[in-house]
Amino acid sequence: MISHPVLFLLLLLLIGIIGKNQSLVISILVLLIIKLIGLDGKIFPFLQTKGINLGVIVITIAVLTPIATGDIGFKELFDSLKSAYAWIALFSGIFVALIAKYGVGLLSNDPHLTAALVLGTILAVVFLQGIAVGPLIAAGIAYLLIKLFTLITS
Repeated sequence: MISHPVLFLLLLLLIGIIGKNQSLVISILVLLIIKLIGLDGKIFPFLQTKGINLGVIVITIAVLTPIATGDIGFKELFDSLKSAYAWIALFSGIFVALIAKYGVGLLSNDPHLTAALVLGTILAVVFLQGIAVGPLIAAGIAYLLIKLFTLITS
């Protein structure tokens, strides 16, 4: 008999295949392989506690690579700050980093919200060609909206 987690992953795999989302399909296949070879008891706890941090590290490396290759240097940085769009981007980066910080706290303190956030992310990835970096930002936005809702209703 197939366990509920495997059945759920297979359903998500099917959705990923139908939606032609390679990153979702690869992620699910990796999880299924880990589960099927019996390493889930050791690897899953690590991924649950450190996975987001590892993902952020990989994304940060990708973002910083143009600096390491020399494609972006001090000249490009200072030249970009002459643009209004660059200032918008700068403040957007600050805002997103701050709300993501609160998102991590929300996911830690209210794990039941994780299921809804993950579902929303999967739906956006599969059907709207979104990118799965959304859960932290979504959690941060949810945190802000929950605080606003609490303020309005109290």
